Amino acid sequence: MGVREWWVKWRMDRPGGTSRGSTRVWRAMVVLAFAVVFLAGGLGTAAQKPLKAAATDCDIGAGDQASQQIMVFDPNAPDWNAGSALKWTWAPSAANGFASPTPGWGLPTDMKLRNNCALGGGQWMAITDTNGLAAIISYPGGSKKWYLNTSSNLQSAELLPSGNIAIASTSSGGWVRVYNSSQGSASSTYAQYVLPGARGVLWDPRSNVLWAVGDTTLAALLVQGSPAAPTLKESFKVTLPTTGGHELQPVYGNTDRLWISTDTQVYQFVKSSKTWSTTYAGSSGINRAGVRSVGNQLSGQAVQTVPGGGCTLNTWCTDTVDFFNPSATRTKSGAAFYKARILNPDYQ
Repeated sequence: MGVREWWVKWRMDRPGGTSRGSTRVWRAMVVLAFAVVFLAGGLGTAAQKPLKAAATDCDIGAGDQASQQIMVFDPNAPDWNAGSALKWTWAPSAANGFASPTPGWGLPTDMKLRNNCALGGGQWMAITDTNGLAAIISYPGGSKKWYLNTSSNLQSAELLPSGNIAIASTSSGGWVRVYNSSQGSASSTYAQYVLPGARGVLWDPRSNVLWAVGDTTLAALLVQGSPAAPTLKESFKVTLPTTGGHELQPVYGNTDRLWISTDTQVYQFVKSSKTWSTTYAGSSGINRAGVRSVGNQLSGQAVQTVPGGGCTLNTWCTDTVDFFNPSATRTKSGAAFYKARILNPDYQ
């Protein structure tokens, strides 16, 4: 029964008729009731907005060089030391198809989650380690799909739609390679592009290029040949505004932009105009020196790591992940994170 029908029935049934005073009282009660309903609805809507935004946010992966494992955290958990905040961990072992101990493992540097049909569907994680390991594992199962110990200082990985893996290394002057990982669990044929100080790789499905960042250069590479015998060809390259390129990530929500960090700045590269911007949303906090990883959630919140905090293991890691738009920090006591990676399985 609606409010109107209840009001009519009450007037019909109530004792004492329809005196003016009682009518005024009833009308006041009706107005108050509607006000309560309206306010409750408004508060309910306001309370749901953060939940709706949070639903678009992906988990955050981080390579902990102290415990020698990859950790996946709930981005909304207020305390990353709580057991409920840690959603997944991984390290190579005999149980998931690797040798034990695993050559090349110990200082994980990168992990990217991707959907991939060429590998049989589902989600896969591309991983690198500064000791030389490059691997593709199932997610969340964690079993080995492909592995190679390159004995090189690996900084970044990307899983291509073909099922092949791209990796960046600062060793031997710096290079980007695409291995034919689609051809078997230990396939080792590769194409190489020389890039001094190579530290980041990212596939761009719209431009159909592999982006790579090094000490002074951002390059767009064409991956050609076949999955079994890939080749790399430079499409174009641009000079970084400042030296020491480190991070290369998509700006989720804007397919025309890339995140690029150097030793001193955090930029957004505009692909269509080949220009650099430091006036993006949140730049007053995000744009700082020493950033090792940066990216954004679909909700707009940015995630970043900078060496320091309470990390005592080495000089390039931190125990804290910083958030912007809105601002927050998450600390894992005793951790040594080099990069924190938003585990969005989409390339952009």
